[in-house]
Amino acid sequence: MTLTHSMYRMPVPAQGRRWVLRLTLAAAAGGIALGRDAAGAGSALAALRAGGHVGYMRHAITDRSQVDTGRLGDRAGQRNLSPEGRAQAAAIGRALAILGVPVGAVLTSAVFRARDTADLAFGVDRAEVVPELVADDYEPDPARVAANARWIARRLATLSRAGATDLLVGYIVPLGLVLSRALDADEFPEGAIAVFRPEAGEARHIGFLRPSELLGAAGMPG
Repeated sequence: MTLTHSMYRMPVPAQGRRWVLRLTLAAAAGGIALGRDAAGAGSALAALRAGGHVGYMRHAITDRSQVDTGRLGDRAGQRNLSPEGRAQAAAIGRALAILGVPVGAVLTSAVFRARDTADLAFGVDRAEVVPELVADDYEPDPARVAANARWIARRLATLSRAGATDLLVGYIVPLGLVLSRALDADEFPEGAIAVFRPEAGEARHIGFLRPSELLGAAGMPG
């Protein structure tokens, strides 16, 4: 199943017509092969630990009383991590280390909820900030949203070095564009990781790993 053929058939999510426009423009994203049924959390975790895969991590838990303004660099005008989210991000980093995940490149955006997640999980300034991972509501140009989705699809199909597990820290909507379907918070909650295997220039979706599953595997409270 490719992006091009399925995006037009997906149900319209709550975001309404803006989402549909973005999906239509992103329909040419291409470059990613998707299994019909992604494997479960155990397979996703095993893939992370084995290396040779790429994870797309959603930022940690946020303060829903805060509203995004779309202004990069304005922390007060963004939805930031809650205290629970800051603790969750640090715990995810510890769990990945306990489980021996060979973390390679870490990429994130300048929007603070993702950048803070990367800093807390992997160390301050460990992550590279890249514009293509910006949150969709911080990009007013739908054509750029589509281009960013294409970039993410290509990056999920590319490893920085052999045996590593690269991690992209981002948001739920861009991953929905890549997977060509709406994602909800039960399937891909804050702090979850979607795991992909690069093969033959494409990326195959292995499965989702929720934060409770990751922390539980590491023997940590979820």
